[in-house]
Amino acid sequence: MKLIMAVVQDKDSNRLSQALVEHNFRATKLASTGGFLRSGNTTFMIGVEDIRVDKALQIINDNCKHRDQLVAPVSPMGGNADSYVPYPVEVEVGGATVFVLPIEQFHQF
Repeated sequence: MKLIMAVVQDKDSNRLSQALVEHNFRATKLASTGGFLRSGNTTFMIGVEDIRVDKALQIINDNCKHRDQLVAPVSPMGGNADSYVPYPVEVEVGGATVFVLPIEQFHQF
């Protein structure tokens, strides 16, 4: 058995959640915040039998896409302001960061 932890952008979370339910995967959703852009994320915890890991990863890949987004940089709170860029910068966001962890035991009460 494996535990899949997938951190996805909030814009992708509803689509991913629906796709997981359609394919009979149970998931727990946790609200989280990204450190780089300080924007909302959703972390999915999915318990999966070993033979279904590839299917779960494919569903995550199909429903969490990269996109470009303009981001206003945070002004420096000290330090050198010479390197501060005061205009929005385009960055790539979205996709998913996925961890697959081995699980020794699983209990559901």
